[in-house]
This record gives sequence, structure tokens and C-alpha cells, in this order.
Amino acid sequence: MKKLIIWLPVLSVILAIAVEVMMGNAGKHTTTKQPYFLYLLAGFFVIFTTVTIASYFNAKAKLWLKERDLFIAATILFLNVLNIVTKKLGLLPVIYFPSLDKIISVIVEDRTFLAICLASSGKLLFTGYFFGAIAGFATGIAVGFSNAASYWVNPLIRVLGPIPATAWIPIVLISFPTSFSASAFLIALAVWFPTTVMTSSGILNVQNAYFEVSSTLGAGKYYQIFKVGVPASMPHMFIGLFNGTCASFITLMTAEMLGVKNGIGWYINWQKEMMAYANVYAGLILIAVTFSILITLLFKVRDHVLVWQKGVIKW
Repeated sequence: MKKLIIWLPVLSVILAIAVEVMMGNAGKHTTTKQPYFLYLLAGFFVIFTTVTIASYFNAKAKLWLKERDLFIAATILFLNVLNIVTKKLGLLPVIYFPSLDKIISVIVEDRTFLAICLASSGKLLFTGYFFGAIAGFATGIAVGFSNAASYWVNPLIRVLGPIPATAWIPIVLISFPTSFSASAFLIALAVWFPTTVMTSSGILNVQNAYFEVSSTLGAGKYYQIFKVGVPASMPHMFIGLFNGTCASFITLMTAEMLGVKNGIGWYINWQKEMMAYANVYAGLILIAVTFSILITLLFKVRDHVLVWQKGVIKW
């Protein structure tokens, strides 16, 4: 039975290919230049067949497949069912539920324009994220180590921080010279609050014994801040960065849909107004994949920096 389970992804792909090849189309959907969904299934068949065969000889491949076989099979089955109710039977409204062939064709045929939109979004995201993270670290360190900074800044953090960054859009758009700078500021604001809170919280939770020992050994104030306090508070700082990352994604999409004249969020909003829902779904898929990769990379950085906590927080 266990040997059969690891073949479930392959069997699910074979079933989907059989449905795509043997079952007729309803004729309601626009025909694409190529059978892209069939090509995708063929790629899945090659990949999962290779991994399944390799699992008999390689322990890593076996473990990887064992952890994911049911989910992969269920996902392909879902795509198969979706293909049946849209392209094959036409049970769902065509304008809102395009065929998988159409969605994949948008990704393939418009890849250059989509890449430009992703690059534009990436430039805006990283600009805002960089300045927001730097400001968050600076504010958090100041609040954590200075009673004066804590006295004056903490009330502002508690009042302004919980306000969603997108709520400032009406004011920000008229305060900045360009929509890019306004959007970058909103993203920076979304990253600044959680980074500040978690950084200051991490520093305040560092044991006093660390500072006392370093002071006894002759460490100065700046050494205690950057060589003792900051490294000890890094687990909290990364949690703030993770929270800020999620907030920055939301703010990025909202800013592009309302103000910026390019980017993947702008693309989705533009295609929605054109009633081109295949393009909308293609944009959403790209967003999901791209943001998932960015979060994964951030976790890799965390595991590298905080090697003693590797695996404590998993993604």
C-alpha cells in the first residue's frame, strides 16, 4: 500500500492527461495557440516519475516525496476537476473562470511585459522595505537602550504604529512629488512599525547579566549596543522583519492599484477593468510564487544568521 501511495502524484497526472486528451471541449472558451495545460501536465509527469523512481534509491528523494505525495496528488486532481468544469463542460461563467490553457498562455506569451511589471514592483518593494527596516532597527535600538528615546518615541509608536499604512494614502499622495516615492514611503511605514516593536522588545528582554559582564570586561556603550544587545535580540528582530514583509506585500499591492502606474498590482487592476480575468489570475499566480520565494529567502537568511535557532520557526 505504501509503495502505491508514492505513485499517487504520477497516477493523478496520468488521469489529468487522459481527461485532457480524450474528453471533448465545451467550445465556450477561446482556443489558445498551444495546449499549454497539456504541456504542463507532461512536465509534471516527467518530474514526478523521475522523483518517484529516484525514491527507491535515494533517501532524500524518498523523504521529500513521502512528505508531499498526497498533497501533490490532490493539487493535480483539483486542477483536473477545474479543467473539467471550465474547458470541458463549461459549467462556470466563461468571463470569470477562464480555462487553465488561457491562464497559462498569458504567463507564457506575455512573459516579457509581466517580467517588466514584476521588476517595477520589486524596485518599489525593496526601496520601501530597505528604508523601513533601517528606520525600524534605528528606532527600536534607540527605544531599547535609551530611556529618553523611550519616553518621547513610545507614545508615537503606540498611537501611529497600529494605523494601517494604507490608511495614509490620501495624505501621502498629496505630500510626495511622485507616486513612486509616496508608495515607497507607505511600504517603509508598514515595515517600520513591527520592526521597531520587535527590535525594542528583543533588546529589553536581553538579560542584564550580559551587559554587566561586558561592562566588567571593559566594554564601552557602543560595544554593548552592537556587540551584545543587538546580536542577542536578533530572534525578535527577524520576527519583526517577517511581520513587516507580509505588511509590505499588502501595502505594495494596494499602492499599485491606487496610485502607481506600473507594477504587477497595477497590471491586475488594469486587466480587471478590461474584464480579462485570465490575465488577472496569471498576475495572482505570479504574485503568489514571487512572494513565496521572497519569504523563503528571508527564512534562509535567518537560518544562516541565527544558526543556533535553525528550524525553530519553519516555513
